[in-house]
Amino acid sequence: MPPIGPLAVAGTAPAALFDRPGDWGPTPTPAGAFRLVPVQVDRDLSRIGRWMNEPAVAAFWELSGPRTVTERHLRAQLTEGHCLPCLGLLEGAPMSYWEIYRADLDPLARHYPARPHDIGIHLLIAGPDTRGRGLGGLLLRAVADLVLDSRPACSRVVAEPDLRNTPSIAAFLRAGFRFCAELDLPAKRAGLLVRDRHLRGVL
Repeated sequence: MPPIGPLAVAGTAPAALFDRPGDWGPTPTPAGAFRLVPVQVDRDLSRIGRWMNEPAVAAFWELSGPRTVTERHLRAQLTEGHCLPCLGLLEGAPMSYWEIYRADLDPLARHYPARPHDIGIHLLIAGPDTRGRGLGGLLLRAVADLVLDSRPACSRVVAEPDLRNTPSIAAFLRAGFRFCAELDLPAKRAGLLVRDRHLRGVL
């Protein structure tokens, strides 16, 4: 599911809030080399729009329908300041959509004890042949570690998946996130999951 609703960070380019995620990879994973590439709407809209209309995705992201629905969402992410949408490439092939966002600057911060520089993650793995293979946990761990390696000011990575989305929650747990609380958010009942810098060697 997309963010609750962004807070504008006037005059700030999204990449500036994250130390340029496009420069973070590639990083090795057991499934192959993975990297994040910031979305370009003209290049990526058709692909992401198809993914949003897959039934397993539409149930939680709520962005199915004509391409204009996805386009409005992507352009909002790119202009409102605190979230950077990215494609995830595995061995060079686009296979996932990510939103890397400053959770401390998001309305989510009103619902949990946010810390400065908390980074949040939303993930969509595309294609029924790709989902259900354990990739979610592998890639979530890789991206969380990229965040912590690349952003020294960030002490933890957070996520707030819908409690009904049990495969997503299981993937976060496999990736070393802790289930910390249940949250009543405006559009969903969510789980607050956290990957702490100081627990990376344990979980």
